[in-house]
Amino acid sequence: MNFGLVMALFGVAIAASAGIGSALGVAIAGKAGTGVLSEKPELFGKVLVLQALPGTQGIYGFLVAVLILVKIGLLGGSAESLTATQGFAFLAVGIPIGVVGIFSGIYQGKIAASSIIMTSKDPSLSTRGMTMTALVETYAILALLVSILMWNSIAV
Repeated sequence: MNFGLVMALFGVAIAASAGIGSALGVAIAGKAGTGVLSEKPELFGKVLVLQALPGTQGIYGFLVAVLILVKIGLLGGSAESLTATQGFAFLAVGIPIGVVGIFSGIYQGKIAASSIIMTSKDPSLSTRGMTMTALVETYAILALLVSILMWNSIAV
């Protein structure tokens, strides 16, 4: 295994680390959700949607990780020898979605938790809570876009 390939695999790992933000965000929202559902089980559908929203960062990170693996030939082909420059380029591809995914997942979970509590007080406000929670998502989507644009610019 050459140095460039090792660096590219670090990029895969960093991109996939966006799942940490999702796991924490979903857990934060889940804590609020279980408290609400113990008193108002009829709100399960609304609470579930709000709890699930922070899970998307992990999906975005997984997507970028798979894109890198495909481009370097580890999925569906044989891994090619990468130069150090190419390896560092793939490492850089994983950073935007990995880092932003961690933080946006956590903060989206906090907003989702607040929205779940708001929904418990007035169920008609759940869509407003979803909108507020989705605003944090914007930055994860922008990071995903940056990672994809970077990935697209690397020639192998």
